[in-house]
Amino acid sequence: MPSTLRRIAAAAAVLSVGAFAAGCGGGAIGADSEQDLNLQPIAAAGPDPFTKSTAESTATPTPAAPPGTGGRTPTPGTLSPSTVSGATPGLYGGTQSVASCDVEKQIRFLGGDQAKNRAFADAAGVDPGSVAGFLRGLTPVVLRVDTRVTNHGFRDGSATSFQSVLQAGTAVLVDDHGAPRVRCACGNPLKPANGHQGAWRDKGEPWPGFRGDRVVVVRPTTVVINNFIIVNITNNTWIERPRGDDGQHDRKRPDIHIDPTEPPVTEPPSPPASPSTSPPTSPSPSSSSSPSGSSPPPSPNCPTPTPTVTVTQTPTLRPQEPPARLPGSPSPTPSCPTATTTVTVSPSLPTPSPRAPSTPVLPPDTSAPSDLPSLPTGIPTNLPSGPNSDMFGSPSPESENV
Repeated sequence: MPSTLRRIAAAAAVLSVGAFAAGCGGGAIGADSEQDLNLQPIAAAGPDPFTKSTAESTATPTPAAPPGTGGRTPTPGTLSPSTVSGATPGLYGGTQSVASCDVEKQIRFLGGDQAKNRAFADAAGVDPGSVAGFLRGLTPVVLRVDTRVTNHGFRDGSATSFQSVLQAGTAVLVDDHGAPRVRCACGNPLKPANGHQGAWRDKGEPWPGFRGDRVVVVRPTTVVINNFIIVNITNNTWIERPRGDDGQHDRKRPDIHIDPTEPPVTEPPSPPASPSTSPPTSPSPSSSSSPSGSSPPPSPNCPTPTPTVTVTQTPTLRPQEPPARLPGSPSPTPSCPTATTTVTVSPSLPTPSPRAPSTPVLPPDTSAPSDLPSLPTGIPTNLPSGPNSDMFGSPSPESENV
């Protein structure tokens, strides 16, 4: 009996693992795991297409020389794509004054099936009512390098997701950041490739010349691209195509002297950040309080600063005179720090009376005639006189500031 239970538990575990793998849509995305990769030639509809093809042409253009070294046999199951900016000249191609995709036909296909329209909008990240405007804002071009993307199919009323490599020559619609957004051969919405770094299980038939180490991943730009510089696939000349245009406003660019057969300029991988070996610098107290956040270093010839004590008395009876410099003492060096200590002292001093006499008391005048009474002691003799004088000796308004 126990052995029977063990066999049932083992079978259930196998079934659970199989169901999990099937529900992942092509393998896990871990760094060390394998993931399915759909190889899709130019005209192949691929699994679960959204619509019929809206590509105007399935002719294979002259591709750019793919990045990578020639003559090297690729390792089976490996894929090391290079990253290229969506604004790179020559990443895309086209025929002058001819659109590679019929955008209006794509709009009619999706508009006739509300379930597909909703699934398309969900995968593309737009509102279902904005699908037509979204498509009309894209630019029809063709790929000139095998490109990995996140592809979407339509199954059971909703969108599926899987990784694909689209062959050079595939007609796509790109957005104003240079990223492929629709594959015209099947109407599938596209997004940038995921960051899987492990091995791959190739699904589909590789085309002649396919190399995993020559695949590129498009990095959308952070700014809007108003004009795409593409290669005319009929004669290898340069064209400028405005974003959202179907080719009617293409303009020749003979002033561009880049070889159109050269591979697009790829971006080198970012080097890992190395830890700094320099010791951290602590900010000085003066720098943290200065308005600019930093102060100039002191001169190397500066003497050791001597603390200067400034005493502030309350109330202040007389302005404090600056201390005189001693003979022979060095003059202060510009930009040298000084140490200043401020001490506030509040002595208990009597407050002088505002009516205190400003002149000394004079003794009685002994030269006056004897028959005149002598002045009382303590009374000032310089009393004001005249018609405008104050009887009590307070100054007139005209003389109070003299």
